[in-house]
Amino acid sequence: MVKRSFEQNPPSQPNPLAASGIADEVPAFVPAFDMRPSSTLLGDASSRTALARLDVAADHARLKQTLTLLKAALTALKQSDWKRGAELAIEALEVDEKSGEAWHILAISREKSGDLAGAFACYEAALKLMPDNVPVTNDLGRLAVRMEYPDIAEKFFNFVLRIEPDNTEAANNLATALREASRYEDAIEVLRAAIGLNPKDPQLWNALGTVVNTQGDVDTSIIFYQEALKFDPNHVHALYNLGNSLSLLGHYDEALDYLMRALPLFDDPLNLYTCRLSIAFVNAVLNNFDAAWDYYDGRIKEGTAEKIIFLIDRPKWTPDTDVAGKHVFVSAEQGLGDEVLFASLLTDLIRDIGPDGKLTIAVEPRLVSLFARSFPKANVIKHHTTKHQGRVVRLFPDLTDTGSIDCWTIMGDLLKRYRRSLSDFPKANIFLTPDPERLAFWRAELDKLGPEPKAGILWKSLIKHSRRDRYYSPFETWKEVIATEGVYFVNLQYGDVTAELAEAEAAGLRIWNPPGIDLKQDLDDLCALCCALDTVMGPSNATSNIAAAAGATIWMSIPFRSAWLCLGTDYYPFYPTARVFAPAVLNNWGDALGQMKQALINDLIPAKAHVQPA
Repeated sequence: MVKRSFEQNPPSQPNPLAASGIADEVPAFVPAFDMRPSSTLLGDASSRTALARLDVAADHARLKQTLTLLKAALTALKQSDWKRGAELAIEALEVDEKSGEAWHILAISREKSGDLAGAFACYEAALKLMPDNVPVTNDLGRLAVRMEYPDIAEKFFNFVLRIEPDNTEAANNLATALREASRYEDAIEVLRAAIGLNPKDPQLWNALGTVVNTQGDVDTSIIFYQEALKFDPNHVHALYNLGNSLSLLGHYDEALDYLMRALPLFDDPLNLYTCRLSIAFVNAVLNNFDAAWDYYDGRIKEGTAEKIIFLIDRPKWTPDTDVAGKHVFVSAEQGLGDEVLFASLLTDLIRDIGPDGKLTIAVEPRLVSLFARSFPKANVIKHHTTKHQGRVVRLFPDLTDTGSIDCWTIMGDLLKRYRRSLSDFPKANIFLTPDPERLAFWRAELDKLGPEPKAGILWKSLIKHSRRDRYYSPFETWKEVIATEGVYFVNLQYGDVTAELAEAEAAGLRIWNPPGIDLKQDLDDLCALCCALDTVMGPSNATSNIAAAAGATIWMSIPFRSAWLCLGTDYYPFYPTARVFAPAVLNNWGDALGQMKQALINDLIPAKAHVQPA
């Protein structure tokens, strides 16, 4: 009954607190698609300590048969066999559906398999049967943070701290949840109290460092990371965070030393791959490209539930593969911006394939028409990404001649062959072709607005969390730019911007919202609009990548000069025609946007005025 009902009706919208008794009324929520663990969370539901604790708990199982199954399930978990662990836990629940330990084991198995919504429902069932169980409650809170619901996680961690006020794991995790909700002062207060009780706990000092770092105070965060390492020289998260902080300040060699010390100490695969990516970025800034691209493989997340499984059974391309005259299949990367960014490598690949070969490219469906026009010698199809049994799977429904494919790869892997030094980056890297009819249309529409230069603006990503927000300037900081006289501003920001546009109008600022275009979905038309503008201004996101790749005048705002895509330069080697604006002090957006405003006054307005008829 348990197995059948769970498989036929998998939990998709769990109400995390409904059964726990922690709160009377909490709205249901839908799990986020992009689920990234926070590296500062303490605890692992499948750690040796946690499983040993479950071992003891399993001994109290009411039925001998249940006990036998739970012991076997724990053995499977210790061997990282999540599928078998889940099967045995379900068998135990068939015998005793009120076994909290079995629900807990099933929850761990589901979580490790990538089924976070299912895991949440199982943890909740365990907590309902064991309402004062601290490990289950902490696991629920930790999972809520992973699913990017910090307000719900906060309730779980506070519940633990009411039972065990000196529980440093719960205090650390509560601070993490508050940090993810951008409640920095509250997080600092939680950690200050916890450090008062446990002044030599390295994780608490590390957590304090992450909070002030996220606030933008990198120098102070370094002091706290160093304090953590004073109490534990091998504290892996402090080593990793210190390395990242030093890289933000431009101390790359020292940063690399700390990151390399942290790398072998990670036992969680996802954190290990995050560390590998940091090492890749520092090496890229140092122009150690061979090392950078090797470590950049961390983005694939090999051996984890977050790895994308590409459904194509053909030989894998390597940098040494001779592709002349061959049929090569290339799938885009994960993330729309990266799909465009790394498409710059396709020109090199097409050259090497030659006239006797064939290239098939799979991209996000919204990009198919744009890529087909831009790479007329290639066959461009769509990819489709979905989930199957908790795994992310990428399908290619329009791929009909699989047998003729000699090798395949993903776009980013082409870096290893075609970008091994700065000189390998083309001086004029324009590779997308806008629709000429739509380009003419938008130029005509923009001309109707008057003779002023037209500047497109964008300012945010739709993926929101505290760690990512530092890369995007808040709309408030754009008001001074939009107030620039002699410029007509055009909204390019996709998503719901009703509040921002209303705010601008109330302040007497003029922003034209182009009619008849969905800025998120109509990417081919968006490309034409960007190229019709006199400039596009904003951070690196999908829109600015499309604009830069099509040769539009692009002014990019970045939070610091050491951004890895600058590769240690003061420009953007992937898009050498892009103009970069960075603040002198990390995250001082007023500085960066002030530079943009001055550029409008000095460069754009006079240039436009010069070409206007008398």
